[in-house]
Amino acid sequence: MTAEQNTFNFDIQSEESRGERRSPLGAQPCAPTKQSPPILSITELTTNIREILEGTFTDIWIVGEVTNFRNNRTSRHWYFGLKDEGSQINAIMFNASSLKLTFQLEDGLEVICHGRVNVYPPRGSYSIIIDQIEPKGVGALQLAFEQLKKKLHEEGLFAKERKKPIPFLPKKVGVITSPTGAAIRDIIHVMTRRFPGISILLSPVKVQGEGAALEIAQAIHRMNQRDDLDVLIVGRGGGSLEDLWAFNEEPVARAIFASRIPIISAVGHEIDFTIADFVADVRAATPSAAAEMIVPVKAELQGLLIERKRQLMLALQQTLTSRLKSVQEMQRRLKDPSQRFPDLLLRIDGFRSRASYAMENKMDRCRQHFLKLLSNLNHLSPLAVLSKGYAVVQKRGSKASVKSTQEVTINEELDILLHEGKLVAVVKSTK
Repeated sequence: MTAEQNTFNFDIQSEESRGERRSPLGAQPCAPTKQSPPILSITELTTNIREILEGTFTDIWIVGEVTNFRNNRTSRHWYFGLKDEGSQINAIMFNASSLKLTFQLEDGLEVICHGRVNVYPPRGSYSIIIDQIEPKGVGALQLAFEQLKKKLHEEGLFAKERKKPIPFLPKKVGVITSPTGAAIRDIIHVMTRRFPGISILLSPVKVQGEGAALEIAQAIHRMNQRDDLDVLIVGRGGGSLEDLWAFNEEPVARAIFASRIPIISAVGHEIDFTIADFVADVRAATPSAAAEMIVPVKAELQGLLIERKRQLMLALQQTLTSRLKSVQEMQRRLKDPSQRFPDLLLRIDGFRSRASYAMENKMDRCRQHFLKLLSNLNHLSPLAVLSKGYAVVQKRGSKASVKSTQEVTINEELDILLHEGKLVAVVKSTK
């Protein structure tokens, strides 16, 4: 017999030993009889069960699969079931506990839960009130990391096409980190060693613990309100997953994504990866590596400029020497202009003679063509017909030619045009 049954039987026996068996109608207690079992009300039975269960299962761990998960977004109370192959139990997690979780519950997730059994008398049901949950087989922080990584990746926060380039030689660098950590010391040391005189602006924040993520996100927003910063470094030194967790939280990721200033994420060591690394424009393995990415070595730049200047001057000198040689060669081959005058005069005379000859030929061809046209015109002229002995008869005072005897009358005067001169005639008769 179990402990619960022993406790329950003890309560019943103590009732019987006192002879206090109640009547079904709630009247005066009846006389105890060994043949009649105790009769309990529903409330009494439920109360006894509640005392037994809640008094016994006050500190338990159970494992099961989440099912029928419901999230009350107003109160953030979580209601769900936990099941295994043979049974299922209702579970409740109130907001005081659910707000502490770093990952999101979902159906199908296997979890290990700590809590206590609770009996709800109005429905006569029991459930487990949970105050701690751990994913089975994977840490809570690692699960939260993977869940947020998947969510932000699907939203496009990791897309390469939105990454902003880091300026070659920034005038002023913003740093968001702890003012007392090793990261800021390493950054300042590396930058000032590589490029003395560079301007650095520190925005001090907490980099771990409660409220750190919010401080980092707010610092990024403040830095973006300035117009004198060319690049930002957001990060901290190494630590455990818990220490670096502020850089795995959603507010920091969205603040980095919204930044108009290019951001280098420099969190932890080379083997550490955070959500901030995926969202940032560039990931640096360490804060010192971030400082090396941003600024070149000033002495190397100066040496490079000197070498480039030397190469440029050498190239200019070689070009000038080559051009001078070309000019000298042209001068050597070029004759005195005065010696070329006779040749030019002869060429001009030749051009003049050829132009005159061409003009005469053109005029002769035009003349021959004109004479031909004139001959054709004379051939078609009425005067040429008249020269053969023909005449043109016209009425007196009219230019129209008389073509029929019907056009004239007796005694009408006519003009007769001959090849040479004109006759005036009078019609005597017509035939």
